[in-house]
Amino acid sequence: MGPTSALETLRKGLITPEEIRRLAEEKGYTIVAHNYQIPELQQIADYIGDSLQLARLVTSIPSMKILFLGVDFMAEMMKVLNPEKKIIVPVRYSTCPMANSLTVEMVIEAKQKYRAPFVIYVNSKTEAKAYADVVCTSANAVDVVSKIDSDIVLFGPDKNLASYVAEKTGKKIIPIPGEKGYCYVHNYVKEEELKRIIAQHPNAKIMAHPEVPNNVRKLAHFVGSTSQMEKYPATTDAKEFIVVTEVGMIAKLEKLYPERKFIPVSSMVCYNMKKNTLKNTYLALLEEKYEILVDEDIAQKARRAVEKMLELTR
Repeated sequence: MGPTSALETLRKGLITPEEIRRLAEEKGYTIVAHNYQIPELQQIADYIGDSLQLARLVTSIPSMKILFLGVDFMAEMMKVLNPEKKIIVPVRYSTCPMANSLTVEMVIEAKQKYRAPFVIYVNSKTEAKAYADVVCTSANAVDVVSKIDSDIVLFGPDKNLASYVAEKTGKKIIPIPGEKGYCYVHNYVKEEELKRIIAQHPNAKIMAHPEVPNNVRKLAHFVGSTSQMEKYPATTDAKEFIVVTEVGMIAKLEKLYPERKFIPVSSMVCYNMKKNTLKNTYLALLEEKYEILVDEDIAQKARRAVEKMLELTR
């Protein structure tokens, strides 16, 4: 597409999912989207999944040019595991407040104070991962911590996932940075709101993400990551499911199980995930920006923490 026709597309507001797919193919980009993206962006993606799942997937595909639709720490992890590939994002400052709540200084100070291993959730800054001992995901956090040879484990930044891991492993888990570490989408879901939805759908199974508080987890039939939620409906005859995570997950579940009904918790919206739109995605492809770059020394140290996770969970 020449510059004139591209500008005409923008001027006339003709940006459609089909137009983005055409431009991606012309430019040679594979589009990778997180589960929490808007349905229109999930529609154009070649691959959809959670952050680490996608970062690892990109290592196995031949494409050297990736357009990633998610938030910054996820794009950085993709770059850490795929340093030779060009990775671009539509919005430079689509970020994660929870990831930003855990600093390098906090990781170093906690390790010095407690003399215990630090397990860092993948939803964290790349620099912080570089100083932790091992990375985990919401899907494998319990498995990772259970295999660490220590009864005391530092865990950050999500306090709710930390409490879930403590509950499942029986180990003493010290959350860093403590009460200030949480995902606002999951932490502020109200038990009363969920109970109202349950009353409206009494036969529904409840799927909850482990980032929600303990009182909300107790109401769930199933607690798991987004990748685990994808599999749960296949294990039950239930026709309805209340999905206690970011509302973007509904689109993927409906695609996987068109005969089932999935009910969102409408308050659970990540506004940073929603910064990606059809328009800025089109512009990202057109101008091939913004490229994600990670300092190689930091990337190498962060890779070691990821490799430790893979070693523990293989």
